[in-house]
Amino acid sequence: MNVDLVQLAGHRGRLAEHPTVDPVTAEVIRGAMETVCFEMATYVSRTATTPILNQSNERNATILDAKGRLAALSVGIPQFMLTSTLPVRFALEFFGADDFHEGDVFVGNDPYHGGGHLPDYNVFAPIFAGDGRGGRRMVLIASIQCHHGDTGGAVPGGYNVTANDIWGEGARWPAVKVLDRGVERRDVLYAMQANNRLPDYIGDLRAQIGAAQLAAKRLSDLLDRHGAATVEEAVDYMIDYAAGRFREEVAAWPDGVYEGDAYVDHDPLGNPDIHLHVKITVAGEDLTIDYTGSDTRQEIQAWSTFGNTRGYTIGQIASMMDPEIPKNEGFFDQIKLVVPQGCVLNPHGDRPVSAGTHHPGADVGEVIAVAMQGVLPEKAVPQTYKTGIPTIIVGVDPRTGQKFTDHSAEVYAGWCNAAKGMDAWGAQNASFGNLWKATAEINESLYPHVQWSRDYRTDSGGAGQWRGLCGSHYEKEVRVDAKVYTYVVGMKYPMPGIAGGVNGEPNKMVIRYGSDDPFVVQHTADWVPISAGERIMYDYGGGGGWGNPVDRDPQAVLDDVLDEYVSVAGAEREYGVVLTGSLEELTLAVDEEATAALRTQRRG
Repeated sequence: MNVDLVQLAGHRGRLAEHPTVDPVTAEVIRGAMETVCFEMATYVSRTATTPILNQSNERNATILDAKGRLAALSVGIPQFMLTSTLPVRFALEFFGADDFHEGDVFVGNDPYHGGGHLPDYNVFAPIFAGDGRGGRRMVLIASIQCHHGDTGGAVPGGYNVTANDIWGEGARWPAVKVLDRGVERRDVLYAMQANNRLPDYIGDLRAQIGAAQLAAKRLSDLLDRHGAATVEEAVDYMIDYAAGRFREEVAAWPDGVYEGDAYVDHDPLGNPDIHLHVKITVAGEDLTIDYTGSDTRQEIQAWSTFGNTRGYTIGQIASMMDPEIPKNEGFFDQIKLVVPQGCVLNPHGDRPVSAGTHHPGADVGEVIAVAMQGVLPEKAVPQTYKTGIPTIIVGVDPRTGQKFTDHSAEVYAGWCNAAKGMDAWGAQNASFGNLWKATAEINESLYPHVQWSRDYRTDSGGAGQWRGLCGSHYEKEVRVDAKVYTYVVGMKYPMPGIAGGVNGEPNKMVIRYGSDDPFVVQHTADWVPISAGERIMYDYGGGGGWGNPVDRDPQAVLDDVLDEYVSVAGAEREYGVVLTGSLEELTLAVDEEATAALRTQRRG
């Protein structure tokens, strides 16, 4: 899958080539496909056996045509939606279309055959229809991609951030057929189970297989209802429509070359300042995104595969365009994407990538927003986050006597930037899609811990004319002796302010918080022991602000103080708003004269 210069600008469809399908029918078929995608994703949530799938929504479904072009998708995690095509295309190349049969189901998870990282398993099945000559031909492919709780390899949890190479991270399955013409390949499934330490892993995989089979039935019904030729024409029409809408919108952007830089604090080994550089060229209706100049140090341990980089790139660009444009192959094809092999965003095929799917992968959204803030400031909202990797806790649950792997998939808030005209709100950035974090009650029933705090951090959101989201203060007490494995970024380079906004507050994590022997995470916690009764503390960083803070409505600042998003001191320090009265007695008021004088001084 890796090449020296990867460009995605091949398909340039023309609506005139598909004159027989009318727009209403094409839209009805697209809507039906999107409904099938939603049903696939919901099927997994209701049948999977582990919390990471049956609670978190960390899954996404797509439908492709027989050439591997994306035709439809469901609401989900953007990075999943946008990396589903490449593993399917590899299988089409490897097996050949003639080795796709009715009843087949395939599995792939290999980052170097189109995927993101090893925990992301893509399960897909072909759908056939009559060819009009008594035979059957493949028309569509249904795909469901999910994040699993383990990959085998040296450490539990799917994140071996100190692995020497990709093989140290777990089992690689580039493309395997788990059902052959409807008959289960017991040898393959047993081999996959034997290479995974979670007993429930195969249950999650079967949930995906069932979802793909359900989609095959639903889509077969769709083909029977409309006819294969009409469905194929509808797919072509919607791809061409998306391409035309994309080019039309880019043509309205100012022509020019726009460059930006972003940094990740360090890799899991402590190597500092992982550098991302982008040059974005807008020329009429053509858009080129070139990552030449990004970090090429081969000793570092921060690598995002091409498929992952492509997904995050498209996710950020999609957030800056009309949301009504369908997200299909026509949208993707209009971006000329240049990612030199050997840089951190397109590594050589032996590099470990478990952490890189987060960083520097997610930071692609930041560097694009930074580059475009001068020309599209109202749309330059970074779709990224600063997490490192999930905090993985391993121990033995005394209630069952079994070893547990807790991915810390609980509710917390952080990293969400403001946009022009709107303060950041909620808990997570849009780059998480519909990812659902578990409540304290759910996870406390599953794992031996107690959650004591998940409050917003006052003054942690970046100041601006519109305010960034506050991060959260999180404390968890483990009830058994355990070990903690994680990787933390966003301490040196927090979420950036845009168009004059202030950066959000940085992350901070302490294991054995409040004890006589606290462990402050500098970059990686490599199985740090923690005793029963001790706590993990994570101060999640805030989002960046948008625009000059002294342009914020003083009444909005007062409201923020009353809501405890901003302190009284922070109102004056960050926004130039002087308050009189008492917060405790709810008698605060804006001192209009003092505020005007202070803001005039600040502007000067």
